[in-house]
Amino acid sequence: MNAEALNALDQVVAIARERAGDRIPVVGVAGPQGSGKTTLVAAHAAAHRQTAHFSLDDVYLPAGYRRLLAQSVHPLFETRGPPGTHNILQFNETLDELLEAGEGAQTFLPAFDKIADNPVHAMRKPVFRGRPSVILVDGWCLGALPQAPEQLAIPVNDVEAKQDAASTWRREINDNLAGAYQHAFARLDAILYLRAPSFAVIHDWRCQQEEGLLGRALNDADRQRVGRFIAHFERITRHMMDGGRRADIEVQLDDRRNVTEVKHILQPLR
Repeated sequence: MNAEALNALDQVVAIARERAGDRIPVVGVAGPQGSGKTTLVAAHAAAHRQTAHFSLDDVYLPAGYRRLLAQSVHPLFETRGPPGTHNILQFNETLDELLEAGEGAQTFLPAFDKIADNPVHAMRKPVFRGRPSVILVDGWCLGALPQAPEQLAIPVNDVEAKQDAASTWRREINDNLAGAYQHAFARLDAILYLRAPSFAVIHDWRCQQEEGLLGRALNDADRQRVGRFIAHFERITRHMMDGGRRADIEVQLDDRRNVTEVKHILQPLR
């Protein structure tokens, strides 16, 4: 991860420290699939001892639970990713444990196996030892704001048009985002947002991620599968790119993830 992005994250951490006062600061790093959120957070943690970090991806609901949602709410909820497919209770509990950790504490962090599509076994969870100096959380929709009802009426892609013609899925997502997710996001003292140059490039970025997960090059069928997958994220991703999110610093990336601009965003008093 290049120096400009790390410097921007340092600035966001400083903003969070000022807002947190005597409390441990909590910082969010947001951005679309493949934008380098986790890499950036890991690089910062490697350079700053006692930095605790986990991802919104680490608190995905188990596949079996999502199948129940698919049966009771809408079939598209079987695919992990959108608001409603995370264990927000676990997200909040993890923050609580880290914020209350003492010098000798051992805090078990959440983790999710994307190949198995289930949380990792308790025995394999990472452990953070001691009291953190800062807590970093990365997630694709951290800070996202809900949309107005009229914005939900028009499908943004074929998945919405063909599989959610009645808008049931996207309205439920929006309700989740407006409710428990906003309360969780409010716990972030400051947010860094990595902005892609376009939605189109996200497909290539996600394919690169998938190759890393699978340990092989993707074929045409794989790339089509990835395209269908990121369609589940498209509405909120585009909304965030258009300004529908809370952030303190926005880092504009090019298609190679190089930083082209860093913007400081004036936030209203809270």
